Amino acid sequence: MQNELNVVGIQTDLVWENPEQNRVVFEDKIHTLHNIDLVILPEMFTTGFTMHPEKIAESMQGITISWMQKMAKKHDFAICGSIVIADDKNYYNRFVFVHPSGKINTYDKRHSFTLAGEDKVYTSGNSKLIVDYKGWKICPLICYDLRFPVWARNTENYDLLIYMANWPVTRIKAWDTLLKARAIENMSYTVGVNRIGKDANDYVYSGNSLVVDYLGNELSSLASNEIGLVKATLEKVAQNTVRKKLGFLNDKDSFDIQ
Repeated sequence: MQNELNVVGIQTDLVWENPEQNRVVFEDKIHTLHNIDLVILPEMFTTGFTMHPEKIAESMQGITISWMQKMAKKHDFAICGSIVIADDKNYYNRFVFVHPSGKINTYDKRHSFTLAGEDKVYTSGNSKLIVDYKGWKICPLICYDLRFPVWARNTENYDLLIYMANWPVTRIKAWDTLLKARAIENMSYTVGVNRIGKDANDYVYSGNSLVVDYLGNELSSLASNEIGLVKATLEKVAQNTVRKKLGFLNDKDSFDIQ
């Protein structure tokens, strides 16, 4: 088990439906990083939150997956984010976690954002993912999933909860509040990585990316509308000590999600 995990989230604008240019932007920022275990990118980091997957969808053997594997191997860290994937005649808003070895874990967004019609063009996932990385159990979720605490419920004793998003500024207070709520109720480190800028639909994003600990304390935050990084060193022993002392997770209700 590795006690310390050095994580970084990259907050930036996204070039609309332009995977090549977005990969260039993120690669430039990645090359400045040192001594990092895990890099977290926003939701649909190569395209923005598009409802036209037929234009830009990639396969799991596509350029962006290969690029993520290249970045992970070159810098000896894990890298993750969600991209638009075409698979078996369906489109998915798919989270991809690439280990330094090139191994891949995936999670398809469970809660489609019906307000934007995401449910009409993307197929929802039905399985939760727990990634085992350097002795840490990581639970990745995507944007709208944040509003549904039952899906994030820490029944797996995970150590780190991740949300990547294209969360608009008009509802940013919910983003700020719910990230801390998910961290507190699950007694888990939580990282939220959101984009900034304006997309082709004139939706404005302010970022508000942050890292919080298992009690809801901010470990790292970044100014609204600023291109930059949220970075923190997470300590597993400290989290486990507080969990054991307080025992809150032991008192949770038992039920199954249908």
